[in-house]
Amino acid sequence: QVHVVESGGGLVQAWGSLKISCSTPGTVFSFNLMAWYRPSPGKQREPVAGMPTGGSTNYADSVKGRFTISRDNAKNTVYLQMNSLKPEDTAVYYCYVLMGRSGYWGQGTQVTVSS
Repeated sequence: QVHVVESGGGLVQAWGSLKISCSTPGTVFSFNLMAWYRPSPGKQREPVAGMPTGGSTNYADSVKGRFTISRDNAKNTVYLQMNSLKPEDTAVYYCYVLMGRSGYWGQGTQVTVSS
């Protein structure tokens, strides 16, 4: 079992920035994919940004140019830097990790953007 822990959420004003983190304490940091998701109308969760090991990062069209996903293997952590935040970015952000054929979700971290 892989324990996924998100942190760094909070309240920020529109056009502000926030950086959220995802770590896997107690687990060797070796995954096929780490990604961030958030709920969207009509879907349980939609992908926001993804970082496959050995592949290119990818982003939802709604966050391209504003969000950046990065990874620090030494700290066993993946980050999502969110800039130029909009009220519609308000959501619980979930971290997803894929290890082999098994996927694991974190509990989510709330990001609230005020107008």
